[in-house]
Amino acid sequence: MIHTNWLEKETVRTVTCKHTDAAKFLVSNVLTVGQQYDVKNETDEFLFVVDNTGKVGGFYKTYFE
Repeated sequence: MIHTNWLEKETVRTVTCKHTDAAKFLVSNVLTVGQQYDVKNETDEFLFVVDNTGKVGGFYKTYFE
């Protein structure tokens, strides 16, 4: 249950959202284009960032620079 303390975990790096054009999911309500987000964890396909709701969410890496 590593995900339960991600908010308190130190930031790995910072990324900038480059688009919110998703074919399958609605991400424009939790990500803003041009805004920087703190990365709390990373996998090969996903970045787990603190989004606009103040919670950690997992998003495809294609949304970020």
